Amino acid sequence: MAAQLIDEDPALAHEHALAASRRAGRIAIVRETLAITAYGVGDFALALRELRTYRRISGKDDQIALMVDSERGIGRPDRALEEGRSVDRSTLDVGVRVALAIAMSGARLDRGERELALGELEIPELDPNRAYEWSPALFAARAAVLDDLGRHEEAAFWTHRAAVAGEALGYGGDEELLIEDMQLDDDLADADADADAETADETVETSSGATDESSDEPGEQK
Repeated sequence: MAAQLIDEDPALAHEHALAASRRAGRIAIVRETLAITAYGVGDFALALRELRTYRRISGKDDQIALMVDSERGIGRPDRALEEGRSVDRSTLDVGVRVALAIAMSGARLDRGERELALGELEIPELDPNRAYEWSPALFAARAAVLDDLGRHEEAAFWTHRAAVAGEALGYGGDEELLIEDMQLDDDLADADADADAETADETVETSSGATDESSDEPGEQK
C-alpha cells in the first residue's frame, strides 16, 4: 500500500509504512519502505536510521545514495561524503553507483566545492550517446553543476542530452521508464543547445539494471 501511495500522497504512504514497521519491524523491505517514505516527507533523521537498520538486516548497500542524501538533508555534507566513501563502488549495481555519484556531487555543492562536484560526476556511465534509465538524472546533474560554474553552453548541451535521453526512454513526467537501455543515433551526439535544429532518430537496444538494501528496529536511535 505504501508503495502505491508514495508518489500521490507521501504522508499517507508514510503512515502505512509506520504501521507496517510496528507489525513487522525485522523485515528488511518494511524498514526500507519506512526509510523511503520518511525521506519523502522530509524526516531525514528517521530515514537515515531506518536505512542503517535496513542495511544491517539485509547486508546490502543498494540504498547508499539515499543515505548520503539523508545526511545532506540533516545538514551534514561532511558526513554524507564519509558515508559515500565507506562503500566499495565496484561492488554496486550500475544504477546504484550512478545515484551515489549524483548524491556525492550534491554533497560537494553543499560545501561550495563546485569543481569537485563536477569531478564526482566524471564516471564511465556519463556517455551522452547512450541512454539508460539513470541517464537523464546524471546528465541533468552535470548540467546543474556546469551552470553553477558559469559554463552555460556546456550546461545547455547536457540539459538537452537529458531531455533527449528522457524522451528516448519514454520518460515523460510521471510516466515510468518503458525501456532501460537505448543506443542513441550518432546524429544526436553532435547536438548543441539548439533543440529545434536537431533531428532525433534513435536506435534502440534493450538492457537492464536494478538493486536493493536494508536496516533495524523502527524509530531506533543511532
